[in-house]
Amino acid sequence: MHYAYPPRKSSNPPPYLPRSSRIPRIRRSHLRPIALFGIMIVGLIWLFSGSSKHAKHTISGKPAVVLVTVFDDKSDNSAYHKNIRENRIQYAEKHGYGTLLAKVGDYDLNGSPSSWSKVVAMRHAITKYPDCKYMWYLDQNALIMNPSLRVEDYVMSASKLEANMMKDLPVVPPDSIIKTFSHIKGSDIEFVITQDKEGLASGSFVVKNGEWAKFFLDTWFDPLYRSYNFQKAETHALEHIVQWHPTILSKLAIIPQHIINAYSSNDFGAHYKDGDIAIVFARCSDTGDRSCAKEAERFSQQWRTSFSRS
Repeated sequence: MHYAYPPRKSSNPPPYLPRSSRIPRIRRSHLRPIALFGIMIVGLIWLFSGSSKHAKHTISGKPAVVLVTVFDDKSDNSAYHKNIRENRIQYAEKHGYGTLLAKVGDYDLNGSPSSWSKVVAMRHAITKYPDCKYMWYLDQNALIMNPSLRVEDYVMSASKLEANMMKDLPVVPPDSIIKTFSHIKGSDIEFVITQDKEGLASGSFVVKNGEWAKFFLDTWFDPLYRSYNFQKAETHALEHIVQWHPTILSKLAIIPQHIINAYSSNDFGAHYKDGDIAIVFARCSDTGDRSCAKEAERFSQQWRTSFSRS
């Protein structure tokens, strides 16, 4: 059986076929969702560009300083804690500073030693006081003794830093191969700390608020460093990151210990002298003759007298 061949195509086709009237209607039906999608994209671009501009927060410097102390909530010496709190509050009120007086139990340290709480508390201070210029961390076992000295002038002014910071100094005494930068300027500094006879002394230090401070504190508190179980926990972790992170070393100033971290005993570091801003009861114990409370009693009347006269 034979089937008919299909008809041949015309050898002279028209130059174009007329469009169906249905096609424009379909395309017009898509115009509205396409337009809405475009508006949504433009809106998202505007939103994120606006939020990024907003994220660049300009720090006003009010308050100039936030004083941070973390209390051991396992200690039952309420009189001692009250003495320390009053000391911090009176000093802060005198200069218009903020305070963050926290407890170790306020923070989830995931099993890390309680001394790590100082790092979290400093990060907390930035959240609570986003406009502050500096944060001064001072251990619970310390008293501010000279209320006339202002941190932003006495410690952190560029001229004071230029005069006091120790350049080309081994970060960890006596013979660390990593040394503080010799070419750094006072205006470059965002982290100020001291050394005692054993190494960096993290019982008293000052950090300048800003994006670098957030980076530094987040790096310091990194779970990796907490997992190393350093003998001195956060202090040895700090020595590690300062020596092996140039981004942190480039913002560091080590100053003479007596300026912000003088000790009540010269067995461990620079001894306190009248006129120093603070006294730290280094290596004090919970009980006995060398208890922190007894150390503080020796200086309590002195700080109260100096505050009343200022």
